[in-house]
Amino acid sequence: MFSYPKNEKLKKKKHIDLLFEQGKTVSNYPLRLVYVPLENEENAIQFGVSVSKRYFKKAVDRNYYKRVLRECYRLNQHILKENIFQPYAIMFFYQTKEHMPYKEIFEKTKVLFQKFIETISVQQIETS
Repeated sequence: MFSYPKNEKLKKKKHIDLLFEQGKTVSNYPLRLVYVPLENEENAIQFGVSVSKRYFKKAVDRNYYKRVLRECYRLNQHILKENIFQPYAIMFFYQTKEHMPYKEIFEKTKVLFQKFIETISVQQIETS
């Protein structure tokens, strides 16, 4: 249940390009989620993380926050998997210069995932 297997990692260039061209955004400062629905995908979620070089010049700092974001996803992915009914490509961004403690990022991740679920629920109601 609490895993982040290789087949859930966002790696396909086609999916990443699609995210940046057509992706919609949900945010909870300093976290941002960009998502796009996928078709013909066997995994419910393709998930990736990103920390900007603009905010953290040292790779060691960027890598730390990427590890934290992946861990927050790993522990909270059940929120997403229980509530989505079609495959999504999702990119998770950390967007501030501030050094935040893990606990705060973890709590903000939960809130962000809930916001995402509410957003896609509203979109599904509007389209049907």
